[in-house]
Amino acid sequence: MQDEFQSQVTREVLKRVRQLEIRTNRLIDERLMGSYRSIFKGQGIEFEELREYAIGDDIRSINWNITAKTERPFVKKFREDRELKMMLVVDVSGSLDFGSAHYSKREVITELASLLAFSAIRNNDKVGLLLFSDRIEKFIPPMKGHKHVLRLIRELLFFEPQGKRTQIGDAMHYLNNILRGHAIVFLLSDFIQAKINDVRELTQALEITNRRHDLVCLRVQDVREQQLPDVGLISLEDQETGEVFTFNTHAAPIRNIYPQHQIREQQAIDTHLRRAGIDVLTIRTDEDYLGSVDRFLRQRARMH
Repeated sequence: MQDEFQSQVTREVLKRVRQLEIRTNRLIDERLMGSYRSIFKGQGIEFEELREYAIGDDIRSINWNITAKTERPFVKKFREDRELKMMLVVDVSGSLDFGSAHYSKREVITELASLLAFSAIRNNDKVGLLLFSDRIEKFIPPMKGHKHVLRLIRELLFFEPQGKRTQIGDAMHYLNNILRGHAIVFLLSDFIQAKINDVRELTQALEITNRRHDLVCLRVQDVREQQLPDVGLISLEDQETGEVFTFNTHAAPIRNIYPQHQIREQQAIDTHLRRAGIDVLTIRTDEDYLGSVDRFLRQRARMH
């Protein structure tokens, strides 16, 4: 009986992984692959040597500063580093379970991470996974291969975190200490932890990661986190702390204060991230996010 139950569970797990693989591969083929490749354009190129110009060298590689100082033409030579890495840093805290639209924030983040992971192996790149809440939940080093990515997808779909709250800074410090070499780092979170009084500390941790790697922040939000409906008396539970708050949404001031507070926190985060040179894209659960991600990655590649 136990073996039959376990077999059924395994079949369901494989079915969900396969469904997600089929959907994300279709989305990659239709819309995302070009923008994914654009973020790696120019990545993995390392300086190798500076030497005097020789007949046949590309004149575009001449280093004019050194040439002017020595009065002899010098060229910079580079070599391509094939070990390109992507690191997915994924928030699995309690607030991600919320969703007033068709999908919860956790489901959107899972699909986003899956899209990026499958794009990586299509491009023969390594991809790793760091799951975090208010603690480091799981770290899987970057590797290549289809089986490896399927393992990451299973973790994204079925991992049960021990923590409920969020500590993005701790996750960044852990990543900075354990990840060797340059990588593209995608941070996927709702940034619920980042209250105005600790935004500066959070930004400092992200800034260190961005200096060592290439950091992209994808923030997922639900429409009801910034807009309360007029439905009378409602109770909301903070899924990270367990606190319950009761509101009378018939009262216009309540409906206005709540979104203003949320928007003010988001703007504070965005301001600090922009000052630190960190890119952030906000994605809503009630929208078709793929077009936004595609445009964001292409624009980012042009600017960088």
